[in-house]
Amino acid sequence: MRYAKFMKKKHAVEKGLENMLIFDGDYPMAFGGYFLGRDLTLPIDKVRKSKTFPGFRSSVDSTAWNAEDTMASLPEMRRAGIAGALVKIVACIYRDDPIPHGDVVNRDHAYVSGKAQLNYYRILEARGEMKSLQTNIEFADHFAVWQNSSDYSTLPVGFVLGLEGADPIHWPGQVHEWWEDGVRVISLSHYGLSNYSHGTGTGTEGGLTPDGFKLLREMESAGMILDVTHTSDESVRQELEVFNGPVLASHQNARVISPGERQMPDELLKEIISRGAVIGHSMDTWMLRKVGVDWANIPSRRSVFPSSEVTLEDVADHVDHISQLSGNSLHSAIGGDTDGQGGRDGAPHDVDTVADYRKLIEVLEKRGYSAEDIENVMFKNWQRFFEKWLPNSI
Repeated sequence: MRYAKFMKKKHAVEKGLENMLIFDGDYPMAFGGYFLGRDLTLPIDKVRKSKTFPGFRSSVDSTAWNAEDTMASLPEMRRAGIAGALVKIVACIYRDDPIPHGDVVNRDHAYVSGKAQLNYYRILEARGEMKSLQTNIEFADHFAVWQNSSDYSTLPVGFVLGLEGADPIHWPGQVHEWWEDGVRVISLSHYGLSNYSHGTGTGTEGGLTPDGFKLLREMESAGMILDVTHTSDESVRQELEVFNGPVLASHQNARVISPGERQMPDELLKEIISRGAVIGHSMDTWMLRKVGVDWANIPSRRSVFPSSEVTLEDVADHVDHISQLSGNSLHSAIGGDTDGQGGRDGAPHDVDTVADYRKLIEVLEKRGYSAEDIENVMFKNWQRFFEKWLPNSI
């Protein structure tokens, strides 16, 4: 053990593990459900047999993964005991420097795309499939219903709404409009440079733009939560200097274990832990591979490593690392990037659908984590965080 702060028990307590709930800290659901035309209200086997569309994002990005690789649908989430998720709106303005990235052409398109995704989630809520969790009371009440139920098959899946990359915010002051729309979490970047900060994954280096500083002040005024995921090291340093509100990392792993700019160095992990952040560990194999990935030239997974090379044991290594940095189990969580990372082709070898997230329980148990520690990782840390930082009322 590299650090002695967090001492795992030799035998975990098994009581209640089989009924433990899950909260997924990163599910960009609109990507599959809206852009790729998947009906995510269907059982997973039916979704996997549906037609694979080339993608509805725009002419600048028609990337799609096969329907047969879909990991999540709402019935599958209920089967898995996933009571809720931080779902995302993703619209990144296209840039070709240093490498092509993005899926919309300008600020107007980013705004319109973001609103379309917002309405995708709203229609699922109107149909009773999902429930928006905009306040801490709504969050607590929703989890109480799930915890007191033995049959989840008819329950709505709860969602907190976030922007993955802030390009849909046309100008900094417009963040208040998105707050009124129910958005509660924002990261300033996705891949590469956004209107507000440098991101990761394209080999870019730099910090916040002038509008980025303005946006952070408006976010703090509105009560938004800052997500430091997908943001360059220098941008995160500047964010933490400027922004005094709550901070999380929705889908983030440790660079010391999985090298590459997309992961976070210990220096910044320690800083956000000191701010009370919860760190959702991504199930993306690119972010779990021990020898790293060149994020300025992202390779095909199958060209650089076999699927068996990455498993839930690798996810547990990141849970271990964060627990040692913090001295407890209060900061690690699930941040699946579910289906946003290309479906099961981009997931650990032992994860076929989101129901297999539950296998992490046994992995942690065998490593000596107590039932309380495992509960923290699977959902309790996210629950405490959102019940603390979501507003009391709309």
